[in-house]
Order: sequence, then C-alpha cells, then structure tokens
Amino acid sequence: MGFQPMSLRAFQALRSLANILGAQSPQGLTACKAVPLRCPVPRPLFQVVLHEPEIPNNTGNIGRTCVATGCALHLIHPLGFDVSEKACRRAGLDYWPRLGVQHSMDFADYRSKHGETPAGPRPLWFFTTRTTRNCFDAKFEPGDALIFGKETAGLPDALLDQYPDRLLCLPMAPEERSLNLATAVCAVVYEALRQQLARGTVTLDEQGRLRL
Repeated sequence: MGFQPMSLRAFQALRSLANILGAQSPQGLTACKAVPLRCPVPRPLFQVVLHEPEIPNNTGNIGRTCVATGCALHLIHPLGFDVSEKACRRAGLDYWPRLGVQHSMDFADYRSKHGETPAGPRPLWFFTTRTTRNCFDAKFEPGDALIFGKETAGLPDALLDQYPDRLLCLPMAPEERSLNLATAVCAVVYEALRQQLARGTVTLDEQGRLRL
C-alpha cells in the first residue's frame, strides 16, 4: 500500500483525541502515517491486565509497551475514560490498531474468557505493595498474566486475599508509596522478558529486535 497523506480534518481529530492521552506532539501524530499496519501477535508473550485503570495517559503508554514487546493488553471494567473503538484507535495513534485490546466486565469475566491455556490454568501474578516478595524472585513463563490495579487504590484486598502466594512487588526506597502505573508495568514486562532471553525461550534477530 502506498503512502496516503492525512487530511486536515483527520489530523485535527487525531490531535484532539491524542490530547486525552497526553500525546500532544505534532511530530508523534504525523509519524503515524508512515507506520505500516501490523496485526496483533498471534501468541502474545505475556498478558498485561489492568484492573479498573483510571488515567488514560497511563493506559496509552502501557499499550505502547505491549506492542513493543509482543504482549496482549486486557482492560477490566469499569474504566475511568472513554474506550469506544473509534476513540481508542485514534487516541492510540500509530500503535493502537496493532494492539488488539481485550475487554472484560470484571475479574471473573476475565478468568472465564482467558484463564485457561492449552497447558492448563493460566498463571496469574498480582502486583501490589502488600507483599515483600519482589518480581526479581519470581519465575515468569510465556503466557503468564501480569495484573495491575488502579492508580488510586491498587488491586482490591478481596482479590489479593484469594491469591496470597501470587503477589509481587517492585522494590522501592523506604517511605516511598508507589510507582507510576505505566512505569511499573514496563519494569515488570522487561524483567519477565529478560528471563525469557536468558533461557532462550525468546531470541533476538540480527538487528537486536524480538522474534515474535
């Protein structure tokens, strides 16, 4: 498919929606025209699950991390922002159409739709400050679900209480309360990816890119 210039009206619509996600750079908006469309990875490396996210900027950044690492993004409702297909596609700019976001009405709905793999129940990891076990002590495997809570309250206690042996945290300095959600997701995904590279379950090509 050849290069198709973007109309002024389409550009203005993209810029308006980008502002919702905090992506206000005109360079970032125009760059999306030249990026070829790529379908979501058939077998995502990990499932990144956001439980009731509230801030669209974070979800947009996490979506880009998922696309760059071959992960799937799952959003568990209710959400704190508009998630209509048109809004998400445009707000995500160049990468959102390649993301293939999955939606669930609640955690039980997510489990019913995505809780099983060909090898058995999908391993779940819950990230919270309620534990002292850090993510560097866990062994991640392809297909694992990495589950993060909302920005203001984290994951609900009732959910954490069901999985006491599956709780992980990111180490922080004393007295610090939390990390930004998008920062935490990126750190965890790359630790899980590092483990796969070390074991050889994921490899890089000659350009240093992931073979997905």
